[in-house]
Amino acid sequence: MGIRRAMPGPCVLCGEPQGVRRAEAWFCAACEWRAGDVPDPDLPPPRIDVVYYLGYADRVKIGTSREPRARLRAIRHDELLAFEPGDRLVERSRHRLFAHLREGGEWFTSAPELLAHIHALPGSADPWRSYARWVSQALRERL
Repeated sequence: MGIRRAMPGPCVLCGEPQGVRRAEAWFCAACEWRAGDVPDPDLPPPRIDVVYYLGYADRVKIGTSREPRARLRAIRHDELLAFEPGDRLVERSRHRLFAHLREGGEWFTSAPELLAHIHALPGSADPWRSYARWVSQALRERL
């Protein structure tokens, strides 16, 4: 992809200061947004549904949201473990997959198999970076 360096200014989408210089422009190292491009303020933000995995004590909550920042502010948790792209269908699939670990509602025992699934998700090391990349991709598809 190239060498990461400080961009002339932070990314307008995600605030990342690091970028990669390609022949024609700077691109954000986190979300790959092209520096200098501005999302159309007259268009609504893209809808990005995510399945989230939240850790709290020895449990994991598996839920979904189209507005993860607002949703996560409303839920008590110790850490955001991961996001994966998906809506209620994906969420239900994960609930069925880990039904034997269910403690109640959307909370599951933090067992090795569930944690292995979470850590195998692309971008689990930095869920917000993954989310920024999905938003960037959706905005680029509008261009």
